[in-house]
Amino acid sequence: PSDPEPSVSCSEGVFKCPEDQLPLDYAKIYPDPELEAQVLSLAIRCIHSEEGCRWSGLIKHLQAHLGTCGFNVIPCPNRCSAKLSRRDLPEHVQHGCPKRRVKCEFCASDFTGEAFEGHQGTCPQESVYCENKCGARMMRRLLSQHALSECPKRTQPCTYCSKEFVFDTIQVRWSPWGPSPCQLPAQLTASLAPQNHQYQCPRYPVPCPNQCGTPSIAREDVPTHLKESCSTAMLLCPFKEAGCKHRCPKLAMGRHLEESTKTHLGMVCALVSRQRQEILELRRDMEELSVSSDGILIWKIADYARKLQEAKARSNYEFFSPPFYTHKYGYKLQVSAFLNGNGSGESSHLSVYIRVLPGEYDNLLEWPFSYRVTFSLLDQSDPSLSKPQHITETFHPDPNWKNFQKPGASRSSLDESTLGFGYPKFISHEDIRKRNYVRDNAIFIKASVEIPQKILA
Repeated sequence: PSDPEPSVSCSEGVFKCPEDQLPLDYAKIYPDPELEAQVLSLAIRCIHSEEGCRWSGLIKHLQAHLGTCGFNVIPCPNRCSAKLSRRDLPEHVQHGCPKRRVKCEFCASDFTGEAFEGHQGTCPQESVYCENKCGARMMRRLLSQHALSECPKRTQPCTYCSKEFVFDTIQVRWSPWGPSPCQLPAQLTASLAPQNHQYQCPRYPVPCPNQCGTPSIAREDVPTHLKESCSTAMLLCPFKEAGCKHRCPKLAMGRHLEESTKTHLGMVCALVSRQRQEILELRRDMEELSVSSDGILIWKIADYARKLQEAKARSNYEFFSPPFYTHKYGYKLQVSAFLNGNGSGESSHLSVYIRVLPGEYDNLLEWPFSYRVTFSLLDQSDPSLSKPQHITETFHPDPNWKNFQKPGASRSSLDESTLGFGYPKFISHEDIRKRNYVRDNAIFIKASVEIPQKILA
């Protein structure tokens, strides 16, 4: 079968032949009924044959077929602007057309298809389950009231601490004036805790365990109340550290303090005395711990110029070094210096002496003290520029001199009756200035004691 012949085309009032495109005389154009009948009698397939339509027939029957062809595209009768094949139209009209009419099965209201899509899932008459999964089912319009005040699984803040809980775990199951959780047996309290928040709530009001009359106290505030506010709580006297052992209710404490002023004052004085003694003992212990115990002392005398002037202004003014031990568990010694000299070296020399002080281990040592002592005034010159020239003197103690006998417990560094042993003319002021014995306004005096190895062992 062939397609119908093309019609004559017209452009701007001029008719053209569809075959050779030459202009035609309109007066010579006329219908040809015989040719038309011949064309309409030709056989043809449906224009939708490629889409699946199997109809075929005469051309003159094509329009009638297209009026019933399931593959022919037609507009939606609801005027929704959609165009579909005739066979797809029933499904569209029934389920997809936004302008179809739909009736809600729950509220019986009539909607267009487009409006019904928005209505679905929101119909107030639809029966739904509670979103909290409490098992209740009801019309949607009742759901908000149920969730707000009826649902046992709704979340609700605790009245006292505002923490969110599922409602059925915070039900009040006893009178607030009944026994508080702290008065219940431990096993019972533990078993109820998972079901009842009030047994654990830190802000739940409970009565004072001492029954002082305070109507209600937050559970977490009870310890503070008992310690600071409860009128019946037993308190220790504020002077307990001083030794007062009195204990009474808070209301009676003021009277006790008034009546025991003198007693408390005596206790405090005794406490201060004990503490002073402890401080002195601790200070001595600290000094002992800081004392060198290797037989060598390097003593820095800082602010030398000022101290020299002070020594010149005060005759026989003596400076004392920190004490040191000859060895661990050994003799306790101390060096002293007269910056402006002493005895034969007064006003012209630096005098250096050593003395034996009472030590912790004197009862274990041999007496008199008999080990060689060396004094040195250290040269502070840069070793890379010149070899240091230390001033050094050494002596062996005289066993007959009283200073080297076992010292008494009362002897101290300020005991003038026991002078040290040393050199009144250790170095002259003139020689001190010749090298860097004084540098950065300081001098260094070294004292060392030579202890035999068998003593150290």
